[in-house]
Amino acid sequence: MNLKNNKKVQKAWTFYDWANSVYPLVITTAIFPIFFEGYAVHEIIEGKKYIHFFGFKFINTALITILSSSYFLLLVMILPILTGIADSLGNKRAFLRFFCYMGSFCCVMLSFFNIDYIEISLLIYVLAGIGFWSSLVFYNAFLPEIADEKDHDQLSAKGFSMGYFGSVLLLIICLSVIFLTPEVERNFYTRICFAITGLWWFGFSHVTLSKLPRGKKFKIKDKSTYSKGLKELKKVWSYVILTRRLKRFIFSFFVYSMAIQTIMLVAVYFGAEEINWGDGEEGAIQAKLGLIVSVLLIQLIAIPGAHLISKISQTKGNLFAIKTSVILWILLCFVAYVVTEPLEFYCVAGFVGLVMGGSQSISRSTYSKFIPQDTHDTSSFFSFYDVAEKLGIVIGMFSFGFIHQITGSMRNSVLALITFFVVSLIMLFGVPKQEIEINK
Repeated sequence: MNLKNNKKVQKAWTFYDWANSVYPLVITTAIFPIFFEGYAVHEIIEGKKYIHFFGFKFINTALITILSSSYFLLLVMILPILTGIADSLGNKRAFLRFFCYMGSFCCVMLSFFNIDYIEISLLIYVLAGIGFWSSLVFYNAFLPEIADEKDHDQLSAKGFSMGYFGSVLLLIICLSVIFLTPEVERNFYTRICFAITGLWWFGFSHVTLSKLPRGKKFKIKDKSTYSKGLKELKKVWSYVILTRRLKRFIFSFFVYSMAIQTIMLVAVYFGAEEINWGDGEEGAIQAKLGLIVSVLLIQLIAIPGAHLISKISQTKGNLFAIKTSVILWILLCFVAYVVTEPLEFYCVAGFVGLVMGGSQSISRSTYSKFIPQDTHDTSSFFSFYDVAEKLGIVIGMFSFGFIHQITGSMRNSVLALITFFVVSLIMLFGVPKQEIEINK
């Protein structure tokens, strides 16, 4: 099957963004964080909500960031081996499908989230995240196989745009389900939305899976499969260390991913805790509505943002576009550090959406251009991209959660994010425009 520049395959590929983007919006950004912040509480001390987890007491929002960083660390260890196996057998689709099914099933199971069984409930949350993030590395690996280098920016932006639009559509459906029901039943219907999210992800993923090529079957008992996977990984690593552009870009991407992914994962928790929405029950209602409006604003503005950065890259180059987005992130973090009122938070959210869509899509397409265009080891190459992103998330989330736990304020954690962005910007200026081999 010829994948290169097949319009039907390209369209089907972008549809996985439509399918899976509901997870980061509903589960990690909008509805689940609000549900968890208000529901997962064992005691309240001086206005802080605490939860007991395996005998230890945590601020509930700090616990979720620490747990997230923990499962990202697990991904860093297992994904390189799995991608090597996928390349050696030529079956990226099988791994994509497995993790897609696992993540979507766990989303459905989140509808049974119970504070009395908090450890099991959070394990399901962790497995859903592992399914989502693992499927992405195999999905991204198809980009250089289905399009010429000149089309990577546009196709990547199209995928992210479809994801933002689809996720907003489902979020509106979920909000309708929640807020058009009596208040006493909203907790139940909120859980139903987790199941709807899983079913949406599972159902629409088959548009993508139906068009991607089937690979060889993976036999767990075949020991040679693992050795082949490790050989593929070693071969790719040998190439990476012999280059200057690819290696330096990976390191700079690693640093700014610490901040970008952390912002995406904690934005709602920050808004809930640090913004003055008012006192009492009325303030709580204003907070929920305000946070939802902010999330919708981010998602909708991210669509033109992805295409805007793509246009900048076409005229000024990919590295210029990435540097521009990082500078904007630095300015946004300084503003976020001082905002206290809802209107200010809405303004920040709008600009976050504009930069977020572009920085994600241009990073993916830039990396796809930097790897060898004639390689068949795309999964293994993208595993390094994925490891850089996930390890960045581990450090970013842990730093954010640790500072929050120690100081009791998320604002102090924002200072760490500014540091990450500044360091990455300096590193980006050291990335050459053309590939340079540094050893033979």
